[in-house]
Amino acid sequence: MGNQPLGKGFNLWNEAQYRDYSFLGDLQQVLFRTGLGYNLTENNFNVMLGYAFVYTESYSTGNNDKTAFSEHRIFQQLLTRQNFGKVNIQHRYRMEERFFNDDTQFRFRYNLAVQVPLNQQSLKKGCFYLAASNEFFLNLHSPHFDRNRLYGGTGYVLSPSMRAEAGLMRQALEKSGRNQIMLTFFNTMPIKCS
Repeated sequence: MGNQPLGKGFNLWNEAQYRDYSFLGDLQQVLFRTGLGYNLTENNFNVMLGYAFVYTESYSTGNNDKTAFSEHRIFQQLLTRQNFGKVNIQHRYRMEERFFNDDTQFRFRYNLAVQVPLNQQSLKKGCFYLAASNEFFLNLHSPHFDRNRLYGGTGYVLSPSMRAEAGLMRQALEKSGRNQIMLTFFNTMPIKCS
């Protein structure tokens, strides 16, 4: 995941995700997401318009056959941040318009994320930290509950612009759920615009 400042309050978000049913070799999903954001205030409010491409391979119920499909998404989001002492809190509100081969769906997502530095007062180079988040997804059509993702992990700040994080996510769906290991790399290196 990357969030590159472009100057004059703008930023470029980029993200690539690989999701697997096992650890490697049983593809579930590949996701590419990008967006152009603008800071309404110095560090606390960011609005973004973006696009995502998602390729999914799902197992059919009752057998080992997979069905593959692609999805295009347009999204709008508002990101807010607060600090309480050394605790960092982030709220993300996102609307998604999802386009499949023969269907269009609309979904709302809310993510609450918390980071707590362990060995320093802030997230700077050499800092270990705890990370936790909860995100719920609501469809504008029935069924309204789509999923909930509860995450806990630990991270390390490699440099002022890079972090690495590992954790466990519990994803609850309408009639099922699963645990997933997450390995994430964050990059916030500024892009020089002349």
